Amino acid sequence: MATTFLFDGSEDAKVTILLAHGAGAPMDSASMNAAAQALATAGFRVARFEFAYMASRRTPAGSKPPPKAETVMPEYVAAVEDLGPTDGPLIIGGKSMGGRVASMVADRLYEAGRIAGLLCLGYPFHPPGRPTQLRTGHLIGLKTPALICQGTRDEFGTRYEVGDYGLSDQIEVFWLEDGDHDLKPRKSVSGFTTAQHLEAVANEAAAWVARITR
Repeated sequence: MATTFLFDGSEDAKVTILLAHGAGAPMDSASMNAAAQALATAGFRVARFEFAYMASRRTPAGSKPPPKAETVMPEYVAAVEDLGPTDGPLIIGGKSMGGRVASMVADRLYEAGRIAGLLCLGYPFHPPGRPTQLRTGHLIGLKTPALICQGTRDEFGTRYEVGDYGLSDQIEVFWLEDGDHDLKPRKSVSGFTTAQHLEAVANEAAAWVARITR
């Protein structure tokens, strides 16, 4: 079954970003819409897709629980293939689980010359409240250039926790002050709005892509 995509940004954009959704919300959730629009405004072409379990929620088959990330890795690779050739570099990634799955298939695609990098929006380093159940094993030796955009109060991995993980030198972490797992800050605490954080993410992504593709 062919992958269905949502597109944002110009078809003439030099760089395409392929994004998958988080475990519990679809590709057109409010947070995914806002992130895609911010990236498109920064000059990227953004493609979004859904894993089969999430797409099934739009059909009479109804809701299905999120599967283990490992089981949907082939679906991410298939989405890359279904997207087809891009005019310029392709970045893969996603929000939360979507970014985690992308990170698990990134090296094989990078080594094959299919992608230029990995962009994760709120990486789920561990389940909330279970800081010892790390999902970082494959990130220690990651060879793909990666940018992880993370809120400093993300319950899936805070600034103080992530600094001790020993991540690959290929991974850059961009911190959003007081951001939660959706990168949303409390304006009364941080002085920032969600829109400002997403604009910062898009600008950082543009600068990062320029560095890794020069």
